[in-house]
This record gives sequence, structure tokens and C-alpha cells, in this order.
Amino acid sequence: MSRRLMLCTVLALTVPLAGCTSDPDPRPVPPAVPPATTAAAAMRLVAFDSCEQLIADLRKAAKASVGPYGFGGDMGYPEVLSSGARTIADSAAAKGAVPGAGAPQTYSGTNVHEQGADEPDLVKTDGRRIVTVSQGHLRVVDAATRRETGRLDLDTPGQVQLLLAGDRALVLVSGGYLGRRLAEKWAGVAPVRPEGPQVLLVDLSGAPKIVSRYRGEGNLVDARMTGSTARIVLRTTPQIMFPDAPNVSDEKKRLAVNRAAIDRAPASAWLPGWKVTDGTQTTEGNVDCGRVSRPTDYSGGSLVSIMTFDLTRPALGSGDPVTIVADGDTVYGTADSLYLASDQRWRLDRFPGRAPKAVREQTDLYKFTIQGNQPPVYRAAGVVPGFLINQYALSEWDGHLRVATTDGRTERSAVRVLAEQGDRLVQTGVVDGLGKGERIYSVRFIGDRGYVVTFKQTDPLYSLDLSNPARPAVTGELKITGYSAHLQPIGEDRLIGIGQEADAQGRRQGTQVSLFDVSDPANPKRLAQYHLPEAFSDAEYDPHALLWWPATNLLVVPVTTWGRTGSDSAALALRVTDGIALADQITQPETAAYPPMIQRSLVVGNALWTLSEAGMQASDLSTMDRLTWLPSTS
Repeated sequence: MSRRLMLCTVLALTVPLAGCTSDPDPRPVPPAVPPATTAAAAMRLVAFDSCEQLIADLRKAAKASVGPYGFGGDMGYPEVLSSGARTIADSAAAKGAVPGAGAPQTYSGTNVHEQGADEPDLVKTDGRRIVTVSQGHLRVVDAATRRETGRLDLDTPGQVQLLLAGDRALVLVSGGYLGRRLAEKWAGVAPVRPEGPQVLLVDLSGAPKIVSRYRGEGNLVDARMTGSTARIVLRTTPQIMFPDAPNVSDEKKRLAVNRAAIDRAPASAWLPGWKVTDGTQTTEGNVDCGRVSRPTDYSGGSLVSIMTFDLTRPALGSGDPVTIVADGDTVYGTADSLYLASDQRWRLDRFPGRAPKAVREQTDLYKFTIQGNQPPVYRAAGVVPGFLINQYALSEWDGHLRVATTDGRTERSAVRVLAEQGDRLVQTGVVDGLGKGERIYSVRFIGDRGYVVTFKQTDPLYSLDLSNPARPAVTGELKITGYSAHLQPIGEDRLIGIGQEADAQGRRQGTQVSLFDVSDPANPKRLAQYHLPEAFSDAEYDPHALLWWPATNLLVVPVTTWGRTGSDSAALALRVTDGIALADQITQPETAAYPPMIQRSLVVGNALWTLSEAGMQASDLSTMDRLTWLPSTS
């Protein structure tokens, strides 16, 4: 791949040339409370003047931010090269027919944050077929006959998810560390790479087959798909071996050793590499220096790349990466925007010689516009105090971005409203002081309303009026025991909360499903509660595990209970009207000494499907009687 330098071009984006200058003094420690002008300047993305400047500046920043135990010095052990997955709405409404052979039925989609921005998951359906990924295999099931019609060995380590568009599936593999340890130092030795993330394009028009395979580096952060175009976000760290020093207890000496390792690292350690195989042909390269941009302040310990893949094309290609020097960890997408949030934890004091109160908690935000099958185009950036809990803390509505954060040091939470002003995201209003002494557990924005749950011992549910971007306000508050970790809209003026019940001291007491009436903004009410003691639900931290089927007022929640005799797993089938009633507990056949843990549920036609690593089960949507069991083992 050519290392051509597109000087003063930022991500093939529109950034003024006046900003294309070198920062002469990257600051390893920012001021305690930077003024707004400083924060805005720090968020402006500019290009590096040359590949040499890129490497020199990244090396300088990395030496300033590295700790005695590598990047992320609170881990307590030497940094090793590894890959992993970060895992991490209103779908579930009936969807219409889709073109193609067979007779598609009404079906539920993935429980996503925003309509028009699909999210990768373990299972997808188009009403004709159900496609799943589990235990290294992709399976295709005909929804009408409830029979498996195809199976593909993916031959990949790591966690696997997929996206679906027509006769193409895009399989996302987090990657995995192969058990190797780097035993040699950098001098004169090419780095040994762990198994990184992969993207597989699978043709489903006949027997499923891989037609193109992309191999990258680092970690899979997340992905979004609009139409048939997927945008995949990867985060990479410099491929640097920090020497084991078990006999060195002095952290200052360990820090000096790690900085020396950064100095020895070759230029190739910094730019992410990729390899694409189409049939028998393989192409490889690295991210181009001219496609990398930076804010003023950065750690130098992480780069984030956004790849664009059109599923209708015969091959994946390089993904045309757009790369930022950032520590991005949260992705939020709409039908025409993509946001990347970087929580700046590298700024926190973890190392000797740094004042712990000199660094504030903050989150950097980058906005991109997306159109068709083109790479994302940078629009604006901003910064807010505090950290996000997840992507649901972000919401774009009526030209504004709403952001909910908690500052762990001050134990204060707030919702801010931001608007674009040129290439900046600027605060237009804020409502502060939510749950003093507590932290945010869940957030949901619906139109010009917002709902925030904080918790320490009790669960205040705050109702917010966001209709005026300059004057967001709290309009009501409901205090109950326990908390909701996810808020799910289920119709006009109704919310479901999935979380944990708790006693007066805040001790968790088991799964809690709450039905809230939010028709009166000044007086939110809990209409009903379902409590399952000694239980936990994956839907608390992964909304993809939750199914809401409005046609029959059916809420399906996977739960695992534990007790003196062991654990049990089931999917609660709850009927939600003005109350919550248990219709049934769906279980799958035991294939080992323990019942399968149900991970997902979906509706196709008159069947309710549940998915676990052990297999797929179809139950009658009305009676919940078992119709079909398809074990994972062939």
C-alpha cells in the first residue's frame, strides 16, 4: 500500500488548512478545569504534517501517558498484546415482508437504540430465514419449515456477531489471543501479532460460503449498518513489548524501562495493518499516515479506525479506514450520523508524580455524517465533563445531541444538550445535580423527553423536559427501591425497566421488571412490578437480549437464578398491559448437567424462537408449547 501523504487532509474531511499545524507541546497532564476555549481547541481534529511527525508525536505522547505496567497502569501486570471484544430501542415491532424466494412472515428485529442503524448481534432474521452465529459456526434455518438449511465453520477465535442484508451476512469476529507471549525485545526483531479481529463476507444465496475475509488488528469496538453498508470501528494499541520486570518493585524504574521500550519501537508499531483475502488473492497494507488525524491532547496509546464495507459488493477491500488518535470506546449511530465517544480515562492519575486532583473526568465526542456506501465524513467535536454509562447516554434529536454523564469524583450526574457551531459541538443547555452522591444506571431519550435512573441505595427515576435546548429541566422524580439498568419504551407514555430489586441499604435482591407510566411529566408512576428473587438477566447490560412484541403485549426476558441447589436458566414470557403477568417460563432441553442459558429470543410468524449455545427452540407464540428443537451439534 502506498504511504502517500495527503498533507493537511483530515480523514478526507473538511478541516481548514489553518488548523494543519503541529502541536509543539502535547500536554501529558491537562489543567484541572480547562476553560471552554481550551477544550474546544483540544477537540479540533487536524492532520499530521508528515509520517515522521506522526510517529514522533505519538511516541512523545505515549511516553507521557504510559504507566509502570504499560498502557492502563492499574492492571497490575505487564502489558501483553491481545485482542478482545467490547460488547457493546425500539425494534421488536413487527416488520414487513422482504423480497426474495419463499413467503416471508412478520418478524422481530434486533432490539437496537435507533431505527435505521442496525447493530450486530448473535442472530438475525428477514422473515424467511434465521441466521445465527455460535461456537464458531454460522447456521441458517428456514423459518417456514423450521429446519436447518446451511452450516458454515467460521474457523475463528473470539466472540462472533453478525449483520444481515439480503443474501449477504457480515460476520464480525472480535479476535483472540492465541496464547503466545512475546519473548524477545524489539531490537532487530519483527513483532509477533496476536490474532486480531476479522470481518467475513458470507454469501447466503446457496450453501453459505465465505467470499471475502478482512483481518485487522486490535479490538472490535462496535459497528452500525445503514441499508447495506456497515461501518466497523476498531481500536488498536501500539505493538510494543513492555519487558517483564518481576524483580523491579520501584515504579519509577519500571516507568523508565517502559519509556525506553517506546523509544525502541519501530514506526511500523504505530500504524494498524490489515489483510484482505478474496478467493485465492490476498492484499495487505497499513493505514495511511495521511488518513490519521488528532486532537490537541491525546494519550498516544490508542488509535480508532472506522472501516466502511458495502455488503452488495463482491469483495470487502481495505474498508477505506478513517483513523483518529483517540481512545474511543462507545459508538452511537443514527440513520445519517455516527458518533464516537472517548472517555479519556488515560488522564486519570495512576502513576507516581502526578497530582490526583489535577485531572478531571471528561468524555470527548466526535460526530461524523454518513451517506450511502461512502466513508464517514467528520463534522464536529466536543467535550463534556464525566463519563458515559453506554450508548444510550447519547441521543440525537432535532439537530441537537443530548448527553448524560456521571462525574465519579464529584458524584454528580447531568444531562447536557449540544449543538453544532462550525466544527465544534457546543453546549446550549444543561440540567445538573441529578442523584447527588449516586451514579447513572440507565438513560433513555424519547423525542423531547428524557429519563435517567441513578442509584446508590434507592432508585430515583428522573423525568426531563428537553424541548428547549437552552433550558433542559427536571419535571418529575420517582423514588423506589432497586434500580433499572435498561429502560425500554413499549408504547405511548409507557416504559419498562429491567434491573435489580434492592433493600433499603442498596443490597441487590434479584431481577426486577418495572412498568412505568410517564404520561404526566411531573409525576412518573410505577404501575406494576415483577420480582424474581436471586436472579439476574443479561438484558440488564445487553438490550439485545430483550424482546418486546407489541402485537401480543409480550415481553421476553432471559434470566438465570441461583440458590443452594445450583443455578437455573429460563426466558420469562411476560404479558404487559396495565400490569405485568407471567405467561410462562420457557426452557430448553438439558444437553449437559445444567440447563442451557437462553441468550436471545425473536418472533417469526406464529413462533417464538429462543437461542442458546446449546441450540434453537421454536415455541408456539400463543401457548408457548415447544414446536421444534434444533441442537447446535449436528
